[in-house]
Amino acid sequence: MTEVDADAEVIERARAGESLAWEKLVVRHSKRIYNYCYRFVGRADYAEDLTQEVFVKIFRNLGNFKPESGHFVTWMMSVTRNLLIDHYRQSKGDRLTVSTDENEEFSVLDVMPDSGPSPQTAVEQKEKAAFVRQGLQHLSPDLREAVILRDLQELSYQEIGDILKIPEGTVKSRINRGRVELAKHLQRMGSLGKGMAF
Repeated sequence: MTEVDADAEVIERARAGESLAWEKLVVRHSKRIYNYCYRFVGRADYAEDLTQEVFVKIFRNLGNFKPESGHFVTWMMSVTRNLLIDHYRQSKGDRLTVSTDENEEFSVLDVMPDSGPSPQTAVEQKEKAAFVRQGLQHLSPDLREAVILRDLQELSYQEIGDILKIPEGTVKSRINRGRVELAKHLQRMGSLGKGMAF
């Protein structure tokens, strides 16, 4: 059974008022939503709050989801994106900064295997993840969300187009521009870091 089929069954049960089905949906998709929010805002506390807001919105609007219009994940990511845009507009004057919390468990990189990396590899991956997060914060919201959805959420161009409500060509253009801008920022940040004495 695919994720799409499994979602369809659980959604119907959740719509019928089965609380366990709703909990199953939240558990199944909370990591994806949290990661998207975190990568967009760059702060764990904001991402947690936004994730909760997303699920409240999804719960209230679950009756509006139409399976014939597309996949649940695409609809859910559209709801998330709309909420992130609203959040961005509200906090425009108060620019967000990247969290430097040493105890933060989130990683922009893929989840590590159960066997676990060596301590040195874990530190390097954490540093790389923080470096990429900082770079993402320098991109405009349009470019940032395109890069996040493609390279970190691994959605197809068509899914991204559906979420952002833009043509596929525009999706590809934003992803390419976002990658180029991100690479420039990371190079600049790397050069600055090399010149610093510790």
